[in-house]
Amino acid sequence: MKFLDLAKVIIRSGAGGNGSVSFRREAHVEFGGPDGGDGGKGGDVWVECVDGLNTLIDFRYQQHFFAGNGKSGMGKARSGKDGEDIVLKVPVGTEVLDEDEETVIADLTRIGQRIRLAAGGNGGFGNLHFKSSTNQAPRRANSGQPEIEREIWLRLKLIADAGLLGLPNAGKSTFLAATSNARPKIADYPFTTLHPNLGVVGVDGAEFVVADIPGLIAGAHEGKGIGDRFLGHVERSAVLLHLVDATSDDVAGDYRIILNELVEYGGDLADKPRITVLNKIDALDADERAVKQAELEAAAGGPVMLMSGVSREGLTEVLRALRKIIIKRNKTEADAGAEQHSWHP
Repeated sequence: MKFLDLAKVIIRSGAGGNGSVSFRREAHVEFGGPDGGDGGKGGDVWVECVDGLNTLIDFRYQQHFFAGNGKSGMGKARSGKDGEDIVLKVPVGTEVLDEDEETVIADLTRIGQRIRLAAGGNGGFGNLHFKSSTNQAPRRANSGQPEIEREIWLRLKLIADAGLLGLPNAGKSTFLAATSNARPKIADYPFTTLHPNLGVVGVDGAEFVVADIPGLIAGAHEGKGIGDRFLGHVERSAVLLHLVDATSDDVAGDYRIILNELVEYGGDLADKPRITVLNKIDALDADERAVKQAELEAAAGGPVMLMSGVSREGLTEVLRALRKIIIKRNKTEADAGAEQHSWHP
């Protein structure tokens, strides 16, 4: 299935049906009076988060979603039929943005979440509605309310516990393949990863989800390389795993490139908990490891872990460090939720 994480769609709710002007006409019924029914309500446009989807590819082939119009009212006090609703089914982690691609209308983060994007117009009143003791034969009816049409953007941000960062060929896909059942493309040339991959990683009997995104290069925030739009897929992560290629001539410079891209991207991404790892240490001897680790620790201003996705050296320790931060985040969110829903007199 082709991966698609951004789609523009046009939605339109249904217009309300018109009210009816009608009078009762039957043999042997004198002064039958008004009996025009009300118009039906127009259909709504909803967006719903469903299970089993991980891409917005369906919205590449259909961009227009129109709800049904309400039917007009009829004589004999018959109301018009309501218009059919229409539901846009999206995967978990989808944001609904306004036409400007910045204003967030809805953020769907759990299965079953359902938001109305455009309300259908109300049906108009028939002349039966206006009957009164002083106006026993009204000859007026209301028109239905018009539809609402708008352009929106759907943007998917994958929900993962940990996100992988690094320059192209830093070993992110190798790490994901070594720790999960995911099978991302691995090769000895840059940008082998062209779209995000998810993998379920297990350590010490526990599992969590890791997201691998295409590598960043200097100037990615300006659109260089593949750009930085895939960074949205690690925004929701509890922790970022920053992999630095140990075979690089300038590990400190590589580290600063990624850090600068996080800062330029904005939001709180640069402030997220981050574990820095010197990867591919299987290609270095003990002295080279010590030198590269010292350089990277000086640039990062903190401890740096050592790992090799190929030889699996240090792999378990890195997974345990990730899991520790994820558990802390989950506990904090659970405590916040319990406090919010606690009863107060």
